[in-house]
Parts: sequence; C-alpha cells; structure tokens
Amino acid sequence: MKLLDRYVTRHVLVTASFAVAVLSVVLVLGNVFKQLLDLLVNQSVPLEFILSFIGYILPFSLTFTLPWGFLTAVLLVFGKMSAENELIALRSSGVSIPRICLPVGGIALVFVGICLWINVQVAPQAQVKMKEALYNIATNNPLSMFGSDKIIDEFPGKKIYVQHNEGAQLRNILVYELDRDSNLVKVVFAKEGKIATDAPTQRLLLHLYDVQYEQRDEKNPESFVKINQGISAESTTFPISLQELYEKNKKRRGLSTLTITELQERMRQNEKARAEATTPKEIKKRKEEQSSARTEFSKRFSFALASLAFGLIGVPLAITAHRKETSVGFLMSLIVAFVYFFFIILADTFRGNPKWHPEFLIWTPNFLFIGLGAWLFTRLSRQ
Repeated sequence: MKLLDRYVTRHVLVTASFAVAVLSVVLVLGNVFKQLLDLLVNQSVPLEFILSFIGYILPFSLTFTLPWGFLTAVLLVFGKMSAENELIALRSSGVSIPRICLPVGGIALVFVGICLWINVQVAPQAQVKMKEALYNIATNNPLSMFGSDKIIDEFPGKKIYVQHNEGAQLRNILVYELDRDSNLVKVVFAKEGKIATDAPTQRLLLHLYDVQYEQRDEKNPESFVKINQGISAESTTFPISLQELYEKNKKRRGLSTLTITELQERMRQNEKARAEATTPKEIKKRKEEQSSARTEFSKRFSFALASLAFGLIGVPLAITAHRKETSVGFLMSLIVAFVYFFFIILADTFRGNPKWHPEFLIWTPNFLFIGLGAWLFTRLSRQ
C-alpha cells in the first residue's frame, strides 16, 4: 500500500506543480501587462522593479492557480489510470476507490492550508507592497507616469493630460486643478513642459512653458460668469506632493489589502460607525460597508476550500470520462474551474448589498461542489 501511495502522490504532485507553474505564468504576465503596460511602452522600467512586481503578484495568483492546478492534476492522473485499466486491476486486488484516493485527500488538505495562509496573510501584504512599488517608481522615475495621450489622475487635487511625450519633453499639456469637493477651479494649457524631482521636499515639479489658463471663483467655482479667461504666462511650475500621493494610496487601501486581523478591526469600526449613524443615507452606507467587509472575511476562508472541492469532484469525473489525453483533462479542468470561479465572482458582486447576504452566498460554490463531489464519489465507490 505504501508503494501505491507513493505512486499516486508522486504523479499528482508532479502534474500539479507543472499545471500551477503554467497557470501562474499566464496570470502573472497578464497582471504585469495590465498594471505596467504604459510604463513598459513609454519608458524603460528597471528589471529589478519588474521582478519585484512579479514577486508581489505571485501570491495573489496562487490563490487561483493552486486549486486549479490540483484539479488539473487529479483529472489527468486518474483519467490516465482509468483509461489504462490500472484502477480495475487495483480494485480486483481488493483495493477500494477511497483507499486509492487517500493520498489525494492528504494533498488537498495541504493545499487548503497553504491557500488559507496565502489568503489570510501573504496576499494582502503583497498587494500593499505592490502599491508601494508603484509609488517608488513614481519617485525614482516620475516621467514614467506621464505617457502620451493619457490622463494622469493619481495625484490628489489634479488631473493632468499629456498629448505627446518625447523623452524628457512633454507636449500639449492640460492641467485641471480641483478643490476638496472635486470642483474644477483652474484649467491650465501649456505647449511644452518637463518633469523634475525635488527629493528633499518629496515633490514632483511640473515646469510648464508658453502657458494659458482660466481661473474660476474659489467661492463659486460652478459660476461661468466669474471665470477669468485668457490669462497667460511665459512659464509656471506646479509642485506635486509625493507624500500626498502616498497618503492617498494608503487611505484608499481596499479590503483585499487588509490582513485578517486588520479586516476584523475594520468590521468593528464599521459596526461602531453604523451604531453612531443618524441619517438614513449614512446608515445605509455603513451597512453596505459592513456587508462588503464581512463578505471579504468569508471569502478568505471559503476560497481556501477550493482544493478540497476540486479533489472530491475531480476523481469521479476523471474515472467516468475514462480518457488519458492531456487536452481532455485540461478542458475538463477549465470547465469545472470556470463554473466554480463564476459563482465566486457572482457572489462577490453582491458584496455591497446586505439584502442578499453575500457573506453566506460566497460559500455557495463550496457547498455545491463538495456536495456534488461527495455524491459522485460515494456512487463510484459502490460500483
């Protein structure tokens, strides 16, 4: 029996490692191009930054690729064993299906533990580091943020449009200055400009030349009557605080960037704020925030069980399909994973709607797949 356990464990682990590696490369590269496309096209991004960025994305991708790769391995290994009649030979020797699958259950539980650790602690911290890396590249290479034909809205109180970027020279620049209520107070147009870094004061300096702008009334910025137009200047400089940019990103930390301890603290704060709310609008807002936080909390634990659900449903599907082709196994894993993740995404879209109880809805794919897998597995064992 030890020989059988080693045989199944080795084949499942080797196949799962290969599948996880392939899927991780696809997801990581997709995220890299999504996040850094403008930087890669417009500027030369340092290799060490790209490597560190990949390192920060990898833990997040593993929450998907570990269970998906495990599902693929189960389908391929047991599909091959079924097609080559190895399972029939083992069952003829008195070895039951549950005993054959015992190593698979052990691997599934290990993967559940790894995914739980990543979801609870590693992935949130990696996302924070990833945002800090983007801030660092803005500090070290500010020109990389100013791509051609692009609106830059990362800086608090400003929206900047650059029509063309020629190395260090910017052409046809529009700067929109906003007040604290996001009202437009000034529009500046410049034919040329350049960016410099003022490291001691942690600021970017946007130098503009051949400038024309309009100034709106500070007390009544929406009044078109009080707009001062046609103001011009040979040059002007806009200081942009990098510290404000850092604080803005720090305050905007989403729920996915919070560790489980921070998430629990956020839920306590939401509960306290909801109890202190007085107006119906504010009460509704606090309820939605609390619903989102609870859903994220449940998602961390629910998502970790994907490997167990995939293992239970993968074995009977592979044996029933009776196919050893790799393409068939990958296709089946794609279909099963798509259905599972679709339910997760669907439940996640209702996270801000407490009427749907999304914190319980997020568990639906696990109940569905584990229940269906257990029924199929029991039925297969009795044959």
